[in-house]
Amino acid sequence: MSPDLPSPSPVGSESLRRQNTARLLGSLRRSGPATRAQLAKRTGLAKATVGVIVADLAASGAVDEDGSRTEGRGRPGRPVRLRERTFLGLGLEVNVDYVSAVVLDLAGRIQLSETRPVAPGTPLAGHPVLDLVRAVGERFPPAEHTLVGVTVAVPGLVRGDNRTVAWAPNLGLDGPLLADALEASLEGRVAVRVDNDANCAALAEAHHGAATDTGFALYLTGTVGIGAGLLNDGHLVHGASGFAGEVGHMPIGDPAALCGCGRLGCWEATIGLHAMLARTGMPELATPLRSAEHVAERAAGDPKLSALVAAVGRDVGMGLATLANVLDPAVIVLGGYFVPLGELILGPARRVLDERLASAAQDRPELRFSTLGIQAAATGAAEQSLRGVFAGEVAITDEARV
Repeated sequence: MSPDLPSPSPVGSESLRRQNTARLLGSLRRSGPATRAQLAKRTGLAKATVGVIVADLAASGAVDEDGSRTEGRGRPGRPVRLRERTFLGLGLEVNVDYVSAVVLDLAGRIQLSETRPVAPGTPLAGHPVLDLVRAVGERFPPAEHTLVGVTVAVPGLVRGDNRTVAWAPNLGLDGPLLADALEASLEGRVAVRVDNDANCAALAEAHHGAATDTGFALYLTGTVGIGAGLLNDGHLVHGASGFAGEVGHMPIGDPAALCGCGRLGCWEATIGLHAMLARTGMPELATPLRSAEHVAERAAGDPKLSALVAAVGRDVGMGLATLANVLDPAVIVLGGYFVPLGELILGPARRVLDERLASAAQDRPELRFSTLGIQAAATGAAEQSLRGVFAGEVAITDEARV
């Protein structure tokens, strides 16, 4: 299944060359290098149109034409390929106890990946994400690189303007403050959009990770908060208000457990990172992954601790059974702190899922672990930052800006 990548329809008007350019770029991204003649066949564009677009993209530094190979009779064709590092998308994640940054080029190649810890209660004015984004700006200066977009993923609800954080109880950064601060750190180089972390991580898994072979997948975050991103036929499901996926606040947890949202009994108050550490009596370390690695190391030789983690796994399975019965995903990808715990979590979750599916006629979703580590959401945010180019909304050649 092709990931959720825009594919504009071919058009002939000069004023809509941007759409044709996006179509050609999308073909190069999805299917790899090709000669001009092959690109014409792939995109349905006229050969002359492809020639003009390729020349414009080469002049802007977006593509290269190197080498040659014979295409039957006639002159040899030169494969066109997306060029590295010229046009970039920056993805950020701001979470409770860490921040991450990932930079992707147009071909989806990772040019930078970095994570830094965040001390509890750090105010926005001194937040590490501002230093991180300034460092990225210095590493990719505007004289040599074009940032076509910046997206920051947050664990909460984001309004339809893709800028305003409506509700992030574990983060405490409501409104447009985060986007404003990041734009100032980038000195107005590019606008900043905000998106939900689970949606971004699901998109990353579809492009780069554990869900590249299916269009119907559910991604579950495993950090302090628990959220979900749902892919339906390769497309993200946002819901009527854009708030779909707040599964951490389903009332299926310990009814006495207080959640960060202020309510009792939320699922994340039972299976979130802090809840898992409290149940096992283990300390929180620099990142969710490191905390979970420490638990896994200790549990390997401690049956009592292993049993406590298994109890968390059963609670994970209870929620997954609810989601599977309602949404029927082919694959469920577990991310964040779940990954280092491996079968300690997955085994009990799988058994509960088997017990709780409504009918024997149902296929149990395949449970997989994320392959993208703590950078999953930031990687998806970087993909979101590139989407304007592939949708024909952001021009990267002078000729397409008409």
